Amino acid sequence: MRGDGLLKVCVNGSRTLADHPRLSSDAGDIAAEAAAGIAAGAAAVHVHAKSSGGRESLLGTDVGRVLSAIRAACPGVPVGVTTGAWAAPEASDRIAAITSWRVLPDFASVNWHEDGADEVAGALLAHGIGIEAGIWHERGLTAWAASPHRSSCLRALIEIQPDELLPVDSVAERLIGGVESREPELPILLHGEGTTAWPVLDLAAAWGYATRIGLEDTLVLPDGLPAESNRELVAEAVRRLA
Repeated sequence: MRGDGLLKVCVNGSRTLADHPRLSSDAGDIAAEAAAGIAAGAAAVHVHAKSSGGRESLLGTDVGRVLSAIRAACPGVPVGVTTGAWAAPEASDRIAAITSWRVLPDFASVNWHEDGADEVAGALLAHGIGIEAGIWHERGLTAWAASPHRSSCLRALIEIQPDELLPVDSVAERLIGGVESREPELPILLHGEGTTAWPVLDLAAAWGYATRIGLEDTLVLPDGLPAESNRELVAEAVRRLA
């Protein structure tokens, strides 16, 4: 299914202040970047919660602090978080963290190539949290296709990797086809990362899919110059999507 016109700002990802001066781990600073992205034209937020020490975290206290700050700065805007294994390698730890959440996101991404994806998705559904199915490559597509939660997902996130050797359009077409052949009504958000961020955003614009941009996915503008902020990235994306 084609996208719903959604443009999401992906505020920070795994990056830190060492990567960009706008990537503070302070909840207020994260919220300010999210609000700036929304003001520039994004309609939803994807964020990675950080501990007070700056580490990625899925713990309820950290997720709650960041979500509360963003919602105060962006009232009514849907906010999602990651459940990536890099934040908690063991699936049991990710599930325990989700169970500890008291402030709930509107949705959370589950990378289906990761061990325990079905169990993590089940924990999210048990809490009434929407699932974004992260599909990076064929392995993830195969795992998602066999999942008992496949038809319960909110949308599919198709992410074209920065080290992809094949043309991004052919990779995207193959993964999109794999999703649409199994769940033709499932909305798709198509995006890239690093070197594929802007080429894939342009593909999403041309093909009519939802997409995202932000300092998680790229630190530079299409011309290669450093981006000053999430706001600047979103503003450029809005221009290209028009």
